[in-house]
Amino acid sequence: MVTGQSSGHPSGQSSRQLASQLSGQHYLAFAAESDSPNQRLVPLTAQVNAHQHLELGGMDIKDLVTQFGTPLYILDEQSLRTACRQYRDSFQRYYPGDSLVIYASKAWNCLAICAIVAQEGLGIDVVSGGELYTALQAGMPNDRIYFHGNNKSVAELTLAVEAPGSTIVVDNWLELETLGELVQNRSLAQRVMIRFTPGIECHTHEYIRTGQIDSKFGFSPEQLPTVFRRFQDFPQLECVGLHAHIGSQIFELQPHQDLTSVLVQAFQDAQTAGLKVSELNVGGGLGIRYTESDDPPSIAQWAEKVCTALVTACDAQGLAYPRLICEPGRSLVGSRCVTAYTVGSRKEIPGLKRYITVDGGMSDNPRPITYQSLYRAVVGNRMGDPCDQTVTIAGKHCESGDILIHTAQLPATEPGDIVVVLATGAYNYSMSSNYNRLPRPAAVLVNDGDASLILRRETHEDLIRFDRLPDRLGKLS
Repeated sequence: MVTGQSSGHPSGQSSRQLASQLSGQHYLAFAAESDSPNQRLVPLTAQVNAHQHLELGGMDIKDLVTQFGTPLYILDEQSLRTACRQYRDSFQRYYPGDSLVIYASKAWNCLAICAIVAQEGLGIDVVSGGELYTALQAGMPNDRIYFHGNNKSVAELTLAVEAPGSTIVVDNWLELETLGELVQNRSLAQRVMIRFTPGIECHTHEYIRTGQIDSKFGFSPEQLPTVFRRFQDFPQLECVGLHAHIGSQIFELQPHQDLTSVLVQAFQDAQTAGLKVSELNVGGGLGIRYTESDDPPSIAQWAEKVCTALVTACDAQGLAYPRLICEPGRSLVGSRCVTAYTVGSRKEIPGLKRYITVDGGMSDNPRPITYQSLYRAVVGNRMGDPCDQTVTIAGKHCESGDILIHTAQLPATEPGDIVVVLATGAYNYSMSSNYNRLPRPAAVLVNDGDASLILRRETHEDLIRFDRLPDRLGKLS
């Protein structure tokens, strides 16, 4: 586990001193009283068996590594389904109108995850032709697909139009004009929503803020009256609602409450302009716990605040309750997954630092080097050993910045031990790369003592599958 901040313990012990007296089992107990998966550091099924090995979904971490190798993404199905149901049931409980939870699949888009969220009654938010194609292949119903993106190509828009019942979230003037031309001779109207920037800022990393006026996403608020009028020229575009999003990994509730008032005002303006809008999409953004100091609201708390705020805003304007849509991503999959690595070399700089190196790094988790993101880790095959060593967990890439965790408190490790980094379900596989020509890892879905491969490990042959060697270059003799 990572430490280095003051713990505030009455004993005066620092977090590092306290951690040295604890084992990896500490994380299983942390926030264990919460049934909201986004508040847990580990998946709901995590436990330690009699061999002092980490178990997930009833599967021993050592057995998983033996069967599937490392690096390995391990996704807990029960935790994912629980998060889906908590979102779905909370919106049904706290909102008197119709509602739909749609998974922001940019967090991790693959066939298995798309299929699970579809089975749980959720919709899906896609942001590219590839994500859209995957959702369709996984069996997601068209009428639960919402297509976002600030620079959709004609080919991508055409793919969405050819999925009748899907909704395209229009982001800018070029897209509106292009889409209007694409559908002008079609018999079926195309459902669209309008995205705009609400002018609401929140405390999160600057790269994942989206609600401020200075954003690449959406129309500016002052453009909306002109946008509303422009729909008169596109009778085959059915504007069904409005969308705004304020960012990601947010712990505050007030910004989302403020957003509902802004959306309701824009909704009323759209109705006044003659648009038959019936849906409001408040985006997502609920954060998860990556470290002990993170304190996100539960899924139910977030849903209650959003629903209550929207009801209050609608009642104040005398509006019928629109269909309420939200789009969680990270809070659905983030802490449902861990990544297992095999420990390799070590390097000790006397009086300064101790490095341990694992067989992955920035190509399977680019968030530390991109966002300076913090993670916790355990040694999965030594869960009962005291965490009495302070180490830096380094990746294997030819990059000095390839550090997964700068200050980790772990037991003494040996080559071949299994380091497990927690909460890697969101924006790890989806942002992975082949940097240094490393094959992407495999991913498995664990549930009730069963492990199913959902992403095959790439091979060296896969790395050159799309390479082409011109005849004139030939092979050196």
